[in-house]
This record gives sequence, C-alpha cells and structure tokens, in this order.
Amino acid sequence: MADTTQLVMAGRKMSMPRLFKRVLQVALCVAATAAVLFVVIAGSRFLVGPQSSLQAGFTAWLTFVRRPEILTTIVLTAVVSVLLLYWQRDKERKMGGSRP
Repeated sequence: MADTTQLVMAGRKMSMPRLFKRVLQVALCVAATAAVLFVVIAGSRFLVGPQSSLQAGFTAWLTFVRRPEILTTIVLTAVVSVLLLYWQRDKERKMGGSRP
C-alpha cells in the first residue's frame, strides 16, 4: 500500500498518496503565481497602455505566461518551495522528537 496523507481543502479531509498531494500543492502554487502575474500585467496594461482594455491586458499576460522560460521558472520555484517546506518540517519533527 502506498504511503498516504491527509489533504484539507475547503473544510474537507481527503486521504491521498503523498506524491499526489505534493503535485497538487505545486499546481496550486503555479496557479496562484499566474493569478498574481495577471493582476500585475493586466493592471499595468490597463492603466498605462495605449490600448487600455482588459482584453489587451489578458492578451499581454497570456503571451508572457506562455513563454517556456517563464513557465519553467514558475514551476521550478513552486517545486523548490514545496520540497523545502516539507524538508524543513521533517527536520523540525526530528529535532522536536529527540528532546526530553
């Protein structure tokens, strides 16, 4: 049997494999980063650009996010962040468990 863990979302507990939970967390981080980039790019395009429309801002954001180096940077940052947090949590548990 695979090693399972609990994921709590929207007040519901779901049991799932650890790898799937981490992949889901990385996907949520990528989506959150893309949403923040949308607000920044579309907002600045809306306020400054000669084509001050939401459609122009969306097009500029989509063009930016679809670039492979940008998408790779977003995904790599999310993976490293999730793995670092789990590694740090495991170290804290080991240190906390060895104290009298």
